[in-house]
Amino acid sequence: MLYGFFGRVTQSTGLREGLDASTQRTRLIADRVSKATMLNADGFALPEPMGEPGTLQEGPIDIEAEMVSLADEQLYFETTTRLLQKAYEQIRTSMRDR
Repeated sequence: MLYGFFGRVTQSTGLREGLDASTQRTRLIADRVSKATMLNADGFALPEPMGEPGTLQEGPIDIEAEMVSLADEQLYFETTTRLLQKAYEQIRTSMRDR
């Protein structure tokens, strides 16, 4: 009955995809930071990314820039999470009122 409902009525599908992408970018940043702190050792041993945003860099890694990127990703993730919660709350409210 509700199959496809969320994508047509709300932006929940796009928001969930944004959360997935943010999670992947956070993992890539964490991998770069771990490699920098472990003198380019394997770090968290994540699989190599394939052309995704935030791909691994060659050369020295700037820890400060990576931590700024991590803070940006955290803000993006939290904002997207709140938007998704509001979208689900609106759906719950509209279903309750009927």
